[in-house]
This record gives sequence, C-alpha cells and structure tokens, in this order.
Amino acid sequence: MNTDAAIKAWFQREVLPLAPGLTRFIRRKWPNESDVADLRQEVFARVYLAARDALPVQAKAFVYAVARNHMIDIAKSAHVVSMRHVTDLESAPVPADYITPDRTLLARDELRRLEQGLGRLPPRCREVVYLRKVEGLSTREVAEKLGVTVNTVEQQTLYGIRALNDFMRGGSGKIQRAASVTTISPKVVRR
Repeated sequence: MNTDAAIKAWFQREVLPLAPGLTRFIRRKWPNESDVADLRQEVFARVYLAARDALPVQAKAFVYAVARNHMIDIAKSAHVVSMRHVTDLESAPVPADYITPDRTLLARDELRRLEQGLGRLPPRCREVVYLRKVEGLSTREVAEKLGVTVNTVEQQTLYGIRALNDFMRGGSGKIQRAASVTTISPKVVRR
C-alpha cells in the first residue's frame, strides 16, 4: 500500500504530463469527440486507484493500457458495437509484456465464437452484417451492392446484430423477428 502523498506525487510527476498525448490517443480511437474528456478523466481515476496497490514501473505504458482496455470495455458493452471500432482499439500499441498468453487465447476464442455466430446467420443477413460491420460500408452502399432497399439492409443488420449478441452471450443465436401485428375483421353475422 502506498501513502496518499506518495501516490499524489507520483501521479503529478508521471501521469499528469501524459494528459495531452492521452487526449490525442483517445481522440484517434474513439468515435465521439464529446466523450474524450470524460474518458480521459475515467482513465486517470482508474490509474490513481490502481496505484494504491503498487506504483507501475512504466507509467506511460500503464496509462495507455488502461485507456485502451477501458475503451474496449465500453465498446463491447454497448448494445450494438461496430466491429471496425473494436478492431481499431485492439490494434492500439500496448507493451509486449502486457499481452499475455491468457489474453491472447481468450481473444482468439472470442473471435472464433464470433465467426461461429456469423456462420449461423442466414446467408443474406450474414452478408449484410459483414459488409456493414466488418467492411464498414454505409447502409446505402450495402443496399446498392446487394440490390436491395436501404430498409432491408437496416432490418437485416438489426436482426443479425441481435442474433450475434445472443449467440455471444451463450444463446442460440437465432434471428428473432418482431411479431407482426395483424388485424382480424369481425365476421358479419346475418339473421
């Protein structure tokens, strides 16, 4: 355990000077500019709390690893996650000693599971999700490429992402379409 005075001194000496670079790093990796300051503050808070147990040997590497992991956690917990966005975050430079065999195996397992989930989708839905979320094409571009309407692309993307989310959480990964509402006209009774 470190004293508050030691943590504060370390934080001011080692971490606060990293603020401009950390801001640029977050800005490059995060799609919403308005979140950058909040993300930076959350990273600082996490670094400060972690320093209570032990001061990191390499402050810069530790701060950037915390930032990268925090953004990945937020992106993965979002309802709909752009696969390109998570890939961009995961390609961020981290110290070699931070990439452990356990983390590598877990990441590969998640990727295999995602591929399995994609494989379970109907062909058209799979193609739409792949083009939208992996290739990063716009809804209009996918519609033009596949010769379908924009509405079809939006619906297939929604169904596919929901099914993938279900599959990644241990569910069946089957597409759940909203029940259609039908009106039943009353029979006319003649006397």
